[in-house]
Formats: sequence, structure tokens, C-alpha cells
Amino acid sequence: MSEIVEEINRLHREVGGRQVEAGEARTVLLRRSYDAEVADVWDVVTSPERIGRWFLPVSGEFKVGGQYQLEGNAGGEILECVAPERLRVTWLFGPDPGFSEVEVRLTPEGEGRTVFELEHVAVVPEEFWGQFGPGAVGVGWDLMLLGLGRHLAGGGISKADAAAWQTSPEAKEFMTRSGQEWGTAYAASGADAGVVAATTAATIGFYTGG
Repeated sequence: MSEIVEEINRLHREVGGRQVEAGEARTVLLRRSYDAEVADVWDVVTSPERIGRWFLPVSGEFKVGGQYQLEGNAGGEILECVAPERLRVTWLFGPDPGFSEVEVRLTPEGEGRTVFELEHVAVVPEEFWGQFGPGAVGVGWDLMLLGLGRHLAGGGISKADAAAWQTSPEAKEFMTRSGQEWGTAYAASGADAGVVAATTAATIGFYTGG
């Protein structure tokens, strides 16, 4: 349980908004430090072979302007790639994904540490945001960064073990606490307390089956 709390507390979360060409976009920002050199973290998030070891198998043409596809998940275009500092891609899923971009930013922090930032900017249908708020994508990103951290620390997990873990009490506790923290970040953005409570409960229920 203490490991779950530590992992949740390592993350800084922000919720906001931004005007984009497609309209008013919602933003979620995650930030944390890893005990790894920036070159290693960059390799982990850009090497197809390593992405498949901590996240999902990925295929495509890995250059600016190329297309990528994560197995059973998002795909899109590689918009910007500035090694070892910044990666920006479209993040599209479903038949009508609309505007959605993800940017990863890496900054060296002292000796052998890296600050990792991930910002997801998307125009979200109001009925979906009104039901789930930022936690719908936020909890998913928290889970992704958990896998990234374990990989950087030298750990690994098979697809079968990962699937089993998703239904474990530990995973449900992680997702519950993650949902609560995204609720706190949503409240800090100025959202109504009643809306925060309702969307947080809906998000936790969605992820945990509760």
C-alpha cells in the first residue's frame, strides 16, 4: 500500500484549458521526476522496442510527419521530435476523435535525474467531460507513468501479468487514489465542488468497476 501512495504522490497534476483552432480545448498536465538520465528516458519514450516493453506494441513510420499506431489504443501523426527534449504527436482514438495532441517534455534535473512532463490537449465533447471530468484520461496517464517508472527502475511485467494486475486490489486502490487526486486537481482549476464530486465518483467507478 505504501508503494501505491508513494507513486501517486510523486505526480503533480494540473487541469486547464486552451484555445486551439478546433475550439476550446481541455488540458491535463502530469509532472514527475525519474532517477534516470535524460538520454535514457528519451530512449524509453521514443524507441518502439522499449515502448512495447512498458506500454503497448507500436508500429509505424517513426519520423516527423510519419504515422504511428499503438496496439488497441491511440494512433496519429508525429508532429515534432526534438531529441532529447520534446516529442509532440496527435493522439487519436475512435471513429471521430476530433482534436487531440500529446506533448512530452524532458528536462535534466541534477545528477542522473530527469523531470518528465506530459500534457494532453483535446477538444472533448461536453457530455463526456461533464460526466467524467479530467480523470477519464488522467487515471489512464497515471497508469502509464507507473509502467514507465517501473521499466526505468529495471522492472518488467508480461502482458498476462499486466492484465491480471488490472483487476487486483492493488490496482483498484491505485486507480481510486488516482481518481481522487485528479478530482483535487480539477477543484484547484476552479470547478464547482458538486461537479468535482460527481465526476470523480464516475471516473473511479469506470476504472474499478465499482
